[in-house]
Amino acid sequence: MRCPHCNEQMPFLLCPECGGEVPEGSLYCCRCGNPFKKDKEEIDFSERTPCSDGTCIGTINDEGVCNICKKPHTGGLA
Repeated sequence: MRCPHCNEQMPFLLCPECGGEVPEGSLYCCRCGNPFKKDKEEIDFSERTPCSDGTCIGTINDEGVCNICKKPHTGGLA
């Protein structure tokens, strides 16, 4: 598949329904409208620090405060 503006080769997928070339990352086929399923990205929860407030479900952000309740991290785990 070539870019219609600069004529450079673009990464593409083939539609399993009609066989048409579809730009990589598309949600639907440009020719037949067939939807493409997105693979869910796995989230690595091991790198997260839970909020030290025992009632909050937030995590500590890069600034050292909870992303939900905005309380600073006290170093302990709930």
